[in-house]
Amino acid sequence: MSLHNVTLHVPPKNKLSGRLDVLMMVSGFLLAVFVGMHMLFVGSVILSPSLMNGLAWFFEELYLVQIGGPLILLVMIGHFILGARKMPFRQKEYIAFRAHSKMMHHQDTTLWLVQVATAIIILVMASIHIYTMLDTLPITAAKSAARIQHGSWMPFYIVLLAAAAIHIVIGLYRIGAKIGFVTRANRPAYRKYMVYLLVATAAISFLTHVRLSLLSI
Repeated sequence: MSLHNVTLHVPPKNKLSGRLDVLMMVSGFLLAVFVGMHMLFVGSVILSPSLMNGLAWFFEELYLVQIGGPLILLVMIGHFILGARKMPFRQKEYIAFRAHSKMMHHQDTTLWLVQVATAIIILVMASIHIYTMLDTLPITAAKSAARIQHGSWMPFYIVLLAAAAIHIVIGLYRIGAKIGFVTRANRPAYRKYMVYLLVATAAISFLTHVRLSLLSI
């Protein structure tokens, strides 16, 4: 198929498009901060299940969970819709996108395609996670451990965490590139930082799952 016969889905460059791009970056950054805080919250079980229970009680007493859960889901859906404006959903768009990416050997374009795939995974699986969490309040270390030990949720959370970590790390890197923080000169260094962040995230997630797997319930 000739690339000249394929029209890519690219939103027109105007003020509205620019503002939507900024809104997408802001919502993405806020979601990244939330995921980081959520990971630290669940990871508190590594130090002590009582610490996790205490934090959960505090959040629920202030209705941060009951209100924050649906709010985060809405922000996530909005962020996905903003990003979907540029996603190559049609087969012709995807073929042209991949062809141009290979022709230009542009790694950042490939990273964006990875973001598209992980975004779809996150939207589906995070929605299930939020619904399950709100439907089984209060949050406790014992309930989390039961899901891992007896609820067959381990593969689910591994996929969700992996997709979220990859999506967020690439997203932060691309935000830095768009605002000029990541330049052509320091780009290789920041790609290494991406790997370091992924390794740190994987380590915390691994220790959290091990602790929950060994927790007496």
